[in-house]
Amino acid sequence: MKLDQLSENEYRGYFSNYVGLVGNVDLIEDLEISLHEFIRFVQNIPMDKFDYRYSEGKWTIKDIIQHLMDSERIFAYRALRFARNDKTELPGFAENDYAENTNAANRSIQDLLSEYAVVRQASLSLFKSFTDDQMRLMGTASGNQLSVRALAFVINGHQKHHQKVFQERYL
Repeated sequence: MKLDQLSENEYRGYFSNYVGLVGNVDLIEDLEISLHEFIRFVQNIPMDKFDYRYSEGKWTIKDIIQHLMDSERIFAYRALRFARNDKTELPGFAENDYAENTNAANRSIQDLLSEYAVVRQASLSLFKSFTDDQMRLMGTASGNQLSVRALAFVINGHQKHHQKVFQERYL
């Protein structure tokens, strides 16, 4: 599945920013490739930058990696619910509340990256388990209609967004 096969009615609003960052690549393949690229990228960041905040109240790189894991878990959960044809509207989540209640600052970067790899492998296994018909199923989350496959693009684009933020504001 590639981006040009995704209909715009499968994602809207806030999530379109992330979907647009992925490009017209094979979705599952790029989810795997982007994981390895992200880990290599983070491993090349100087150690003194992991706890750096570019402005008061902004998250550190460690905080953002934790945020990526939390978000991916939530997006994958939504995908599971939609793929199982659950029509319950799902709420949004308060990302700042999540960030304030983690232990990211006290964890090593290697520990965070190891967990990140496990989270992504779980997401990959989940999305690979879905049939084409399940990937097209729609649900509502955060007031937005999304398909299962759009959520996979959101996961990938969300990571790419934050990697770009690292490059622009932290390094």
